[in-house]
Amino acid sequence: MNEVLFFGWNKYPIFIKNKPDKITKPIQFKFENENENENEKQIKQISSSNVSTIFLFKNGKAIEYLNENDSKQKPEKIQIEENIQKVTIGDENVAILTIKGNVFAKGKDINQDNPKKFINISSLIEDTNDRIIQDIVSGWDATYLLTSNQNVYGIGANYHGQLGSETLEKTQKPILMMKNVSKIFSGNCSTCVFLLNLNQELFGCGANFSGILGLGESKKEEAIQKLTKIQNIPKGKIIDIQCGNYHSIMLIENENENENENPKRKLYSCGDYHWNGFGKNENTYEFTEIKSSLFENDDNILEISVAYKHTLILTSKGKIIGFGLNDYGELGTGNTEDQLIPIQIELPKLRFNENISNYHVLCGAFHKSFIYYSSPSFSNLEEDLIKLFERKEFCDISFKTENGEIIEAHKLILKYRLKDYENQIEKLQEIISKNQLKNPIKYLK
Repeated sequence: MNEVLFFGWNKYPIFIKNKPDKITKPIQFKFENENENENEKQIKQISSSNVSTIFLFKNGKAIEYLNENDSKQKPEKIQIEENIQKVTIGDENVAILTIKGNVFAKGKDINQDNPKKFINISSLIEDTNDRIIQDIVSGWDATYLLTSNQNVYGIGANYHGQLGSETLEKTQKPILMMKNVSKIFSGNCSTCVFLLNLNQELFGCGANFSGILGLGESKKEEAIQKLTKIQNIPKGKIIDIQCGNYHSIMLIENENENENENPKRKLYSCGDYHWNGFGKNENTYEFTEIKSSLFENDDNILEISVAYKHTLILTSKGKIIGFGLNDYGELGTGNTEDQLIPIQIELPKLRFNENISNYHVLCGAFHKSFIYYSSPSFSNLEEDLIKLFERKEFCDISFKTENGEIIEAHKLILKYRLKDYENQIEKLQEIISKNQLKNPIKYLK
């Protein structure tokens, strides 16, 4: 069962038939052909940018809507032999990470001879021991690969230094950018990238339009052509950084002295004041806190998404909050007025509202927005549990083994029961130990 809400520019492609070009309130999206479009499979992820929109399903298959002027256009199945784990899209670059750790990509800066053909770019990494990829992120015209050895490679354009090279214009072969990296952050409309190393130090490079790298006023509008350490970042654990065209949003989780309370998350932004949600008539060139009663006090921030010039936020109380550009209704407020100050978006009744933490927000370029439901599949238990751990919600989660034994793990986000999963107890113990949770799982008799 799928639940997808769409709002924004309803053209190239037309997602909602018989509706205007500008959809200013969230509306239900439905696949036209249930069999052809894998509608019977649950959605795992949506990725949308200038070149296309891709729907990835839990069965590892995906379909792609090309952003073309064709009212009769049908989505195409992505022809990849391996099951897909993640998709990511920039301006002309599409990358797919498979369950096996391979990355297939297409685009004019990936394969000039045939931009529409997927090629295995992870196999082009010179070090044969570094070809298993665990994460991918797309910028506007570059793609970044994080390997299982915690190394980051970049491929595509480097006109603004977004690959960390001072001499290279572009490359069709992945180049090593940095070692000992834990996370990559960029954006489908961004020509910059942030890399977080294993010591929780943050580095960035690329176009610093309006100071979106947070390097200070002296560096504003410069192209930063080599990875540079970002100073004066807020204290706490960096959960996410989303980059737009003229602004960046950082989600920070603060340490909490009371282990029975949720660690509080805060938003910080830098860049052009028109799009960063400050409500101030001035740019900011270092990451500065965004304050709003909509996500303070007893509420918490689960997820953020940033595109060209708009931002969406999902909170633990089920609020969807937006700010920024709204020319095509991409903020879902019912009008096309830009919002400098965060505003709550009115939603239709959601079928799975009791599990709001399983919803996701997505800002697509250009001027497209999605809200969609994606419950943990547990096809990859470790991957799904780690995602749950990162949310740090203090609900219980229960698992049922083949022999009917129930095990309960604390500090997880939802209540679930699993059946017929081999070696669940041992696997859970290993994962919880690895993530150094204070409360181990306990067995219920």
